[in-house]
Amino acid sequence: MAILLSSTSKDLGGFSVKRILPHADKRTVGPFIFLDHMGPAEFPAGTGINVRPHPHIGLATLSYLFKGSMLHRDSLGSIQEIFPGDVNWMTAGKGIVHSERETIETRGSHHQLDGLQCWIALPEAKAEIEPSFLHVPKTQLPYIHKEKLLMRLIAGEAYNRTSPVKTYSPMFYLDVIAEQGAKLGRPCGSLETAMYLQMGKVKLEGVEYSAGDFVVYDDADCELEVVENARFMLLGGEPFERPPHMFWNFVSFDKTKIEEAKRRWNEGLFPKIPGDDEEFIPLP
Repeated sequence: MAILLSSTSKDLGGFSVKRILPHADKRTVGPFIFLDHMGPAEFPAGTGINVRPHPHIGLATLSYLFKGSMLHRDSLGSIQEIFPGDVNWMTAGKGIVHSERETIETRGSHHQLDGLQCWIALPEAKAEIEPSFLHVPKTQLPYIHKEKLLMRLIAGEAYNRTSPVKTYSPMFYLDVIAEQGAKLGRPCGSLETAMYLQMGKVKLEGVEYSAGDFVVYDDADCELEVVENARFMLLGGEPFERPPHMFWNFVSFDKTKIEEAKRRWNEGLFPKIPGDDEEFIPLP
């Protein structure tokens, strides 16, 4: 039977997110080790998102927005504003530092933010590769059309399409808009699969779900039916034989690597972000 996971609210300094993964009942789905729903939030002019520089190791971050924009900067020198439908994919590997803020134009007026932030754990053999950053505009992502369905493949492979977003293990991540009565099978057969319902209502093997539900498919679950016009994310992939360890923003299969990363951050040994190096988030 499918597993329904409830989210918890986390305050990020004046801005709350819904934390979905990791969950006490399910730490990971495929390589997805972390999933936050940011918003939906409204910001008056002069306020907004302001995530100071912080480090990562052993993972890739994937930012995807429904509304609003964010400004990504990292220690490689990348500066990239992201808008709805685009993908920011940052591979931390052996270590990277980034910030998530806003432009003056965005903060200068009333604005919204609504989107998802994912972390994808790197397989052990690639956990310490060189860091990198990739931005892919929505126009370069594959669209998949089926009866009463419009899908965008954000990352990985699904329904005989391949995203230009490079992944490091078998996985998929889809944004789906569906009309009432639409039916959709699993994206990748036996790969671990989950659905996050952003709006509307759907049924999976006779059980109805509504907006905000995160559902992990059972191995026998095959077809999803749309009860009310809906938008949902399908995500998953091949699970690791053993899950990696996670502390704060650090992911590793070796706990000593996490301890080393903690020491490096405390001692200021991570690389700096050019032009954004006067603030940082302390180690918790």
